[in-house]
Amino acid sequence: MALVGPTASGKTALAVRVAERLVAQIVSADSMQFYRGMEIGTGAPTREELARVKHHFVGFLEPAADFSAGRFGKLARRLIDDLNGRGERAVVVGGSGLYITALINGLFDGPPKEPAIRARLKAEAHESGVAALYARLETEDPDYADVIGANDLRRIVRALEVREITGTPLSVLHRRHQQNTQSLDAVQVALEWPRDQLYARIDARVDHMIEQGLLEEVQRLIDYGHGPDIERLRSLGYREMAAHLRGECTLAEATESMKRNTRRYAKRQLSWFRGDPRIHWLHVTPDRTIEELTDEALALLEGRQSCEP
Repeated sequence: MALVGPTASGKTALAVRVAERLVAQIVSADSMQFYRGMEIGTGAPTREELARVKHHFVGFLEPAADFSAGRFGKLARRLIDDLNGRGERAVVVGGSGLYITALINGLFDGPPKEPAIRARLKAEAHESGVAALYARLETEDPDYADVIGANDLRRIVRALEVREITGTPLSVLHRRHQQNTQSLDAVQVALEWPRDQLYARIDARVDHMIEQGLLEEVQRLIDYGHGPDIERLRSLGYREMAAHLRGECTLAEATESMKRNTRRYAKRQLSWFRGDPRIHWLHVTPDRTIEELTDEALALLEGRQSCEP
């Protein structure tokens, strides 16, 4: 089973409960939770949740490490195959659409890197700004541009590099690859909140992160020499708090910017996941309990299994 969907929708809590009921292990597909020292700003599982269910791919990389969706897909599939081979189950959870796709559908790795092209593109970004390079990607590969962040320089450069090398948009290459790759057989479930309630949850979550010590977490990363890594990762919350620590805005302005950017990210996540007809959406209201949602998710899984020969 894979629990997917937008940030702040309650995926982690539901995944832990589902995994407990299934006696399963959790495979995180949240690309920012991979990194150590970024637990508050990424909404990583709490110590209590980690103790309740064994998790994989949480806090296993340093912020300076390079890690791609394609690499994750291969490692996670290998892990799930190993678990299944021992008669154990896995529950995948995450809101990073590209990483979910890499795991379930497979992802095209692309041609080898071309250092000269990459260096030229990075120089263009330095001279004209990341926004200009992203605008170019929107023209050359709008489908791929729509699913990555406008500040994600690494992926922007890679997509333009692949387009230049192959003459074909990276999104097209991904689709061709998926047509020839066997998909992972998984029941995909997402939590659907009314839009205004989801946005209210996002705002409350940001306030909670600030109260938990997000600013101090960002300062520690900078003190450990990870300032450039925060900028490279371009993760929500970290770039806004780093801007405040550099004196570029007040804490109130940074907090409001984080809320606004997170709401925009959630909107992109919803667009991504709504494009996949295989996903089952569970309608959520504040009065629905975690046990009710768990029962509904497991009923979908049991319904799939009962239809198998």
